[in-house]
Parts: sequence; C-alpha cells; structure tokens
Amino acid sequence: QLQLVESGGGLVQPGGSLRLACTTSGLERYAVGWFRQAPGKEREGVACITGSGGSTSYADSVKGRFTISRDNAKNTVYLEMNALKPEDTAVYYCAADLYYKPLWTKIYEYQYWGQGTQVTVSS
Repeated sequence: QLQLVESGGGLVQPGGSLRLACTTSGLERYAVGWFRQAPGKEREGVACITGSGGSTSYADSVKGRFTISRDNAKNTVYLEMNALKPEDTAVYYCAADLYYKPLWTKIYEYQYWGQGTQVTVSS
C-alpha cells in the first residue's frame, strides 16, 4: 500500500514557476502520473513517467512548459511547471501504478493517489 505525499504547491504570478514533488517509500517501482482538477471540472492527466524514467508523456496543454522527472534514489517524482497561466490553477494530484499504460490520462489506470496540493496562478 503506497501513501503518496505531494508538496510544493502555492500561489504564483502568471509567468512564474513552481516545482511539485510526489514521494513515498518504494515509489521507484511504479509509473507515476500527475493530474489536476480545477473547480467544477473533471480531473485531467497532465504528465506521466515510467518507473525507470525512460519515457514520459504530456498533455498538449502543458507541453513545452511542464517537465516530469524522477529521482529514484530519493523515491520522488517531480513536476517542474514553468510559464504558468491562470488556467493552470487547480489541485494537483500524483498517482501511481505498477504498469505504465497507453491510456495514462485515465484515472482508472492508477491504483494509488495522493491527497493533492493546491496551485494558484494569479496576479
């Protein structure tokens, strides 16, 4: 049973940057996805990374601005977010599963979820 813990959220001005982290013991064995959910909207997949870190995927809305990476020695997956926009405002969640799935944006593909961290982009 994984207990994922997200950190790094906060308030940032448009154009700014934040780095989110997702950590738990044993995370190196799992593919990890980052999702976000804005008020009144469905949870959407943002990025995903394989257990080895050798493959990543991104939603079109964040390509070129967000980077997912991992440090398996630290049992941590990161989401570096640059050039943030007000529409990036949401609660961000990390999720994990033993297997990287082609349908990585689907919520049901992940067995474990964190509690989320709030990201607010506003001037």
